[in-house]
Amino acid sequence: MPWPVVDYLAEQWGIGDPSQVKEYAVRAQTAYDHAWMILDVYGFHDFDDRESWEGRVLSKRFLTFLHGRAWTHAEGSTALFDQSVAWLRRHRVLLPGVTVLERPVASVREQADERLYATVTRQVERVDAGLPRALAALLVVPEGARISELERLRQPTGCASSSRCRRSTPPPRPSTSVTNAA
Repeated sequence: MPWPVVDYLAEQWGIGDPSQVKEYAVRAQTAYDHAWMILDVYGFHDFDDRESWEGRVLSKRFLTFLHGRAWTHAEGSTALFDQSVAWLRRHRVLLPGVTVLERPVASVREQADERLYATVTRQVERVDAGLPRALAALLVVPEGARISELERLRQPTGCASSSRCRRSTPPPRPSTSVTNAA
C-alpha cells in the first residue's frame, strides 16, 4: 500500500504511529491470524470452507449464483468477477486472493459460453441443417486469396463519399415488367 494512503488512513482512524504498518508483513502468520480473527469475531465465513455444512451450502449457493449470472447476463469475466465479490460481501464471506476467485469465475464464464454456443448451434441446425457448414465456409481462405470470404464481406465498398458512390454505381435500368394499364 502506498505510504501516502497509509498516512491518510492513520490520520482518519486516529492511529498515532503509522510506521507500525511496516511490521505487519514481517511475520507471515500475522495475516492468517487476522483472517481467523475476522472469521471468529465478525461471523464471516471462509471462502475455502468445504468441510462444514454451512460452508458447503454457501459454496453451492455461490456457484449457483455464478452460473445463473453468467447465463442470464451478457457481461464479461471482469463484470462477473465484480458481481462475485459483491455476492461474497453480501453473504459475509472473507474474500480470497484475486487468483483464487478468478478460477471459478473464468470456469463458469467458459461453461456458459459453451452452453450458449451449443444452444445456438442446435437452433440453427433445426432451422437449416446446411447453415453451419455454409457459415464455416465463409472462414476458409480460398487458394490464391489473402483473406476469407467473411473478411471480404466485412470490408467497406470503397466509397469514401456519397458523390463518389453515385459515380461508381451504374444508373438503374428501366423495368420491362411495367405494363400499360390503359
